[in-house]
Amino acid sequence: MSTQKGPQKHAKITTQTVVEMKQNGEKISMLTAYDYTMASILDKAGIEILLVGDSASNVMAGFDTTVPITLDNMIYHTSCVVRAVDRALVVADLPFMSYQVTPKEALKSAGRMMKEAGAHAIKMEGGAPIIETVKRIVDAGIPVMGHLGLTPQSIYKFGTYKVRAQEEEEAEQLIKDARLLEEAGCFGIVLEKIPSRLAKKVTEELSIPTIGIGAGGDCDGQVLVVHDMLGMNKDFSPRFLRRYADLNSVMTDAVKQYISDVKSRDFPNKDEQYGS
Repeated sequence: MSTQKGPQKHAKITTQTVVEMKQNGEKISMLTAYDYTMASILDKAGIEILLVGDSASNVMAGFDTTVPITLDNMIYHTSCVVRAVDRALVVADLPFMSYQVTPKEALKSAGRMMKEAGAHAIKMEGGAPIIETVKRIVDAGIPVMGHLGLTPQSIYKFGTYKVRAQEEEEAEQLIKDARLLEEAGCFGIVLEKIPSRLAKKVTEELSIPTIGIGAGGDCDGQVLVVHDMLGMNKDFSPRFLRRYADLNSVMTDAVKQYISDVKSRDFPNKDEQYGS
């Protein structure tokens, strides 16, 4: 009998894994995913966390903000991603007004995301006003990731997507909120579009990992919207975005070539059809 072992599968990423990565000084990679095919590619590439973000409202549904997307929509997208994943931790956003009304309603929303979609954890925006809600969800056994700084669900309150917490008062409140979220049981916090020095301070003060987007390199990890970093969306070019591919051009050229081949009768050729 052969004793040769087959290829070793990477261990499943859990909430405990990402906390240990911070402790060990290992940076955490996170990208958004909204569908089975993309999630499968990202998981096989070795991404540690897949965020089923309510940014699906923008990149998948074409809305101007994240506000319109519903809990049912998010459950659908999350279930698609979960079915594709073997290794990555899947975190799903709770959308606007699915957790802000009462802690009881928030717990029901989080429960649906876990039971119906199969999410491994949920993410919620906000600090002090949602702490009791976070505690209730965590106490029910559902892992929670926080989100501070620019919180897109509050766009109509702030009226702009500019950098947050640049003034001392807001910066101090963000630090307080981060501590409260950790004390409430969050396993990590996304810091979006805040000064890098503030993100560094928050990261150093917490024992749980911070995931930055437009928050500098001192965060414990980084997240980007996958459609942006792959260059599928050319209309969005914030300072913090690094494009790793130009899939918009690649896909456009491929479609144009396909159209040309169909028009010229080059496709399909004799090797691409059945029978004589």
